[in-house]
Amino acid sequence: MARSLRLSALRTLTLGLAAVAGLSLGPRPAAAEQFINVVTGGTSGVYYPLGVALTKLYVDAIPGVRTSVQATKASAENLNLLQKGRAELAFTLGDALTDAWTGNAEAGFPAPLGNLRGLAAIYSNYVHFVARADSGIKTLADLKGKRVSVGAPKSGTELNARALLSANGIKYADFSKTEYLPYAESAQLIQNNQLDATLLSSGLGVATIRELAASTPVVIVPITPEQIAKIGIPVYQPGMIPANTYHGQTTDVQTMTIGNFLVTQKNVPDDVVYRMTKAMYTHLDALVAAHSAAKAIDPQKALRGMPLPVHPGAEKYYKEVGLMK
Repeated sequence: MARSLRLSALRTLTLGLAAVAGLSLGPRPAAAEQFINVVTGGTSGVYYPLGVALTKLYVDAIPGVRTSVQATKASAENLNLLQKGRAELAFTLGDALTDAWTGNAEAGFPAPLGNLRGLAAIYSNYVHFVARADSGIKTLADLKGKRVSVGAPKSGTELNARALLSANGIKYADFSKTEYLPYAESAQLIQNNQLDATLLSSGLGVATIRELAASTPVVIVPITPEQIAKIGIPVYQPGMIPANTYHGQTTDVQTMTIGNFLVTQKNVPDDVVYRMTKAMYTHLDALVAAHSAAKAIDPQKALRGMPLPVHPGAEKYYKEVGLMK
């Protein structure tokens, strides 16, 4: 009987030790998986193919990451998705980003989106103020009394027009006719002599203007650095449309550029954003292969015009390569 009790006690002790060992030596829960959802724009634009290329880089650069690419209506929608924590990286135009950070109800941001953090300035859009050659328009001031399309209502192009014109003392009411039309419709009306001028914000060599210039004599109206400075927003910078970009354009034309940005949000871990930033700049060739616009991505310009704080993870990379102190 005593022997039986001793054996029972030994078995109990052994099971207890095994249980303790199991608690201390057994498998631990896996670390939380990192998701990166990249929000872009329409599938036919520039943002989407660059977003796809970035996610491929992240899979190799970030252990255990899962990625997705989401086609959206671009800047405003992207920034609101970031604010809500439904994305980790977004493409956006700089003026929309400024409006989101400061809060601009007219642009779709009733309150400041305080969760946003900058990752990088990438490439620029160029403002094209195009006028019929026979309209007599040679400067912004000449637009007064003319028939002008300023872009679709509250589009990036129309926001550019509003900022530029109002800063230089020109109101929509100063035009004899104001239209709110997208690129193709505006160009068609210029061709038909139903409009005198229109504004487009896009990359160089945009097809709409190439086709218009090939059929109708037009001029690109200059936008000077002094006119740009009056706006007082860093994301608007002077630029140049090189000679012969469009048919009949025989000289360089000064214009305004608006930076495109990659933006993240504050809840994305620092080490993840660091790896995201490093992966992009060490594999720019993969982005150029996805779209030629990536040729303009330059680490030396990564912080140019950034209208909000840089994420600490991106900051770590920029300090590492000597771009920040």
